[in-house]
Amino acid sequence: MTLKFLLPAVLAACLPISAKAHFLLPYAAETQIAKPGDVPLALVFWHPFENGHVMDMAAPQAFYMIHNGEKVDLSDRLVAAAFKGAANIGAAYRASLPVKRSGDYVLVTEPVPYYEESEDIYIQQLTKVVFNRNELPTDWMTPVGLATEIVPLVKPYNVIAGSSFTGQLLSEGKPAAGVEIEIEYVAAVPDMEAFSTTEPTVGTLPGGSVVVISDANGYFTFGVPKAGWWGFAALGSGPVTEHEGKRLSQDAVLWIRAYGME
Repeated sequence: MTLKFLLPAVLAACLPISAKAHFLLPYAAETQIAKPGDVPLALVFWHPFENGHVMDMAAPQAFYMIHNGEKVDLSDRLVAAAFKGAANIGAAYRASLPVKRSGDYVLVTEPVPYYEESEDIYIQQLTKVVFNRNELPTDWMTPVGLATEIVPLVKPYNVIAGSSFTGQLLSEGKPAAGVEIEIEYVAAVPDMEAFSTTEPTVGTLPGGSVVVISDANGYFTFGVPKAGWWGFAALGSGPVTEHEGKRLSQDAVLWIRAYGME
């Protein structure tokens, strides 16, 4: 192969793997929990900005929370359920988050790799979302030790709409530079009773996915224009790049909740 053809091939191999707005969404009605109890959760692998296709989700390989530095396994709280999207019905999960004491509850989902036939790759989204009780911050800014993760520099459960959000992307505990981070909005919040989508409040933007790139120290910033749930997926930021003989996009995902000021 001549240099003329070799160089484009090498560059193509180095490009981030596109996940086409696949987002694992661990959803609850609110991030700020008013009273002790079991908080209902939905785990849906979805295209929430498009209010689009729901991917069939297998049981996560790990599902747990971190509260006051203590890790608690929640896998026994997962219950298989069918989530009805606007386009189809997909395999998903109901679960619950046991909230007792004040502080942060960092919910972590480590799914098994999902095979995306249209792209001939596997996708594994290591996903975090932070809940809080009684406005006492305890764990939201601390890395949990995932192979790749986004560490928030802004408290993620009460971001002001119209302000900005900054995070740092880590891979194997070190800053990950130059990674494409796709940004998603939950245009149609799940109906927890019906376990289905609802009517979207916004549509997708022209020009494709909203994207930022992590800087030399793994930092990125996004101006949050609207209240609601926002997700960030660092595509292919993890150290594992192959699964069952095919390419793997091991992504770091973080969800935040923004509120408008009255």
